[in-house]
Amino acid sequence: MRRLATATFICAIAASVPSHAQTPPTQGVLPGAKPKPVTTQPVRPGVQAPADTANEMSQTERLALQSDLAWVGQYNGAITGDVSERMVNAIKEYQKLKGGKPTGVLNPQERAVLADTARRKQEGVGWKLVTEPTSGARLGIPTKLMPQQTTDANGSKWTSPTGTVQVVLSRRKEANPTTAALADREKKEPGRTVDYSVVKPDFFVLSGLQNLKKFYIRGTFKGDEVRILTILYDQATENTVEPVVIAMSSAFTAFPAATLAAQPAPRRSVDYGTGIIVSADGAIVADREVTEACVAITIPGFGPAERIADDKERGLALLRIYGGRGLKPLALSGGTARSSVDIVGIADPQSQGGGAAISMVKAQLAGNGSGDMSLAPAPGLGFSGAATLDGDGRFVGVTLLKPGVLAGSAFVPSSQVVMVSADTTRAFLAANGVKPDGTSTDAKAATVRVICVRK
Repeated sequence: MRRLATATFICAIAASVPSHAQTPPTQGVLPGAKPKPVTTQPVRPGVQAPADTANEMSQTERLALQSDLAWVGQYNGAITGDVSERMVNAIKEYQKLKGGKPTGVLNPQERAVLADTARRKQEGVGWKLVTEPTSGARLGIPTKLMPQQTTDANGSKWTSPTGTVQVVLSRRKEANPTTAALADREKKEPGRTVDYSVVKPDFFVLSGLQNLKKFYIRGTFKGDEVRILTILYDQATENTVEPVVIAMSSAFTAFPAATLAAQPAPRRSVDYGTGIIVSADGAIVADREVTEACVAITIPGFGPAERIADDKERGLALLRIYGGRGLKPLALSGGTARSSVDIVGIADPQSQGGGAAISMVKAQLAGNGSGDMSLAPAPGLGFSGAATLDGDGRFVGVTLLKPGVLAGSAFVPSSQVVMVSADTTRAFLAANGVKPDGTSTDAKAATVRVICVRK
């Protein structure tokens, strides 16, 4: 607005000056000769700062980005979705680690690789968001690292089989607690040497060494109820455990709102997804989550559909329509997964003015070629279940939008986008007696909208 006002002011001055006064006399030019043209240099627009680029992202995207950076060991701050110098520097360090230019802004392929790495690390430690049974507190637990749990009236403890990693959530009553007094008490525990301390009015954090183990403590209170999360781990496990410690700290919600702690966000009453026709007799591959708990499933143009099988681990569902004519199943073989892919699907009607147009979007693929591979950027609602194609237009997998598992709050919506490989898709169909008979590479002809209606 200031630039616009300045420009308007300058133009007004120029308009008020007589025309002969606006052009200075040309010196050193003979009468009748044409003056030499004035050489001008174009003004280069300013390059947008990384923080400005991050601010243009949605809150959900920033939460997922911070979470993924934490999981790969580059970000050690709170997972809040707020833009900070710490977050930008973490992006630059990650880019340098991968041999890229540290711009502070991830391109789609870098973002896909980051998401894939973080997802695999989460799966590797069995990351789950749980509710502690005695207090109702929410926290994240790496269940593969610490499969053993014990609970009593004072809280819960999770341990590894050999005791090298331990997590304790304790609770107690205390008259007139303050975070300063609580932190001071924890510092004086025998064998502890504190090398990091943060004390705020509503929480405190301590870390350091306890005998030969590293420790991390986060504590808070509400009224006279004190709740403290303590993480102990052998120094030999540092590389594996420390990114998880950051995730556990950010996920720890000592006093969650009752309405949020009771259950996850409800499913939509009407859900939209994409399906792929895979056989001439009406078999359709779709997203399991989109077609879960439906009282009715409809394929526009063909009528009702029945869900006859699903794969909980991979997220696929098998639908069938009866009496469909002129079906054009997609050929499910021959493609080669590359870094750049095309996704053919039908966006949610709200994003296309109520329409049902089939569209194609581009994405970058990251992964080791086996199992699920990550995609970025996310294609948007409605595309879950869509066909993923290589550069030659051949099928390489099914795109699924999975609920994200953030290092921070369990109730902030996010999505991870993965591609279930063609091999996995064919194996799922074979296990359920479906023999794909498509010969066409026209993905749009084999794409249908899937509508789920719930109670």
